[in-house]
Amino acid sequence: MSDKIKIIILAGGKGERMQSSEPKALAVFKGKTFLQHILNTILSLHLPNKPIIVIGHKKERIKEVLGNDHEYVEQKQQLGTGHAVKSAQNAIHPNHKIILVLSADQPLISQETIEHIISKHIEKNPSITIGTVVVPDFSEWRNGMEHFGRIIRGTDGLIKKIVEFKDATDEEKKIKELNPALYAFDSEWLLNNIDKIKNENAKKEFYLTDLIKIACNQNRKIETVPIVNIIEGLQPNTKEELDILERLTV
Repeated sequence: MSDKIKIIILAGGKGERMQSSEPKALAVFKGKTFLQHILNTILSLHLPNKPIIVIGHKKERIKEVLGNDHEYVEQKQQLGTGHAVKSAQNAIHPNHKIILVLSADQPLISQETIEHIISKHIEKNPSITIGTVVVPDFSEWRNGMEHFGRIIRGTDGLIKKIVEFKDATDEEKKIKELNPALYAFDSEWLLNNIDKIKNENAKKEFYLTDLIKIACNQNRKIETVPIVNIIEGLQPNTKEELDILERLTV
């Protein structure tokens, strides 16, 4: 089954809040760039297919740092995560049955977490499998996670949608189950539905998370995988948050 898995890494972000001239994927943590941490973790999975790296902002700089031995796809405009995945659709082949989508700015995502998501997806055969984290609060080092999307579940306990922080109501912002942006998709379903995403939100972007609501409206199966080690979901946006990550992982 491993030869049917294709990974997409979203690495087109600017990372302006890092106050650096480098794109966010090239921020350095523990002596390596965020993107190199992710690539090393993927390498440990021993998957035969190279990951697709979606680049945009300062794309040539990323290529310069990583080299040419990678599969790159350009996102010509920064129009959101859904648009980034859509940019990579032509690199998805019919033999790719599972598409795993990761963010380049999560250097602590572990091999075990990715394997858990893949295993759950293979076992349950849903349209989407999502990794989620549950936090006790947003104090201390968890403060940066307050702006994560919220997992909205129905009275039956099943996931219904993901609401981004800027679009969430005050009640929804109280929800402690969050979206750290780790997804596995049925490839055929993804390609058939990626164009249905609309940019009707506060940021006027095409959110990949809208696919959850689309799948629910189609009565498609969606699975979630709890990420027990909350720290894996951290996505440092500032130098201060990066310093916190360094201290947490001494």
